[in-house]
Amino acid sequence: MNGSFLIILLLLVLAWFVLVRPQRQRQAAQEDLFASLRPGDEIVTAGGLYGRIERVFDDDLEVEIAHGIVVRIARRAVAGKIEPEDEDEAGEEAEEEPEEAQDKPAEAPIRENES
Repeated sequence: MNGSFLIILLLLVLAWFVLVRPQRQRQAAQEDLFASLRPGDEIVTAGGLYGRIERVFDDDLEVEIAHGIVVRIARRAVAGKIEPEDEDEAGEEAEEEPEEAQDKPAEAPIRENES
């Protein structure tokens, strides 16, 4: 009986370190992100929109997604901050894409059946 109790206890401890602890760490990191949002920060939302925070409210943010276009989003919709070094890497990747697009052959137009 002592051996089976020890095995169950060991499995519970293992489950804690494998499942519960990492989830709590991710949740704490996400809460830190939400608390650190300030006007002027570049962000990306869970929906994939990139923008710059204009104003911060309790649960909402006003984010400029294009020149003169400001949308209001939930603070919890922010997936991450864009750091200046991330922007440089994204700019370099964006410059490389047109070159790759030129290498691809043009697609032939779809023709309807001429019966």
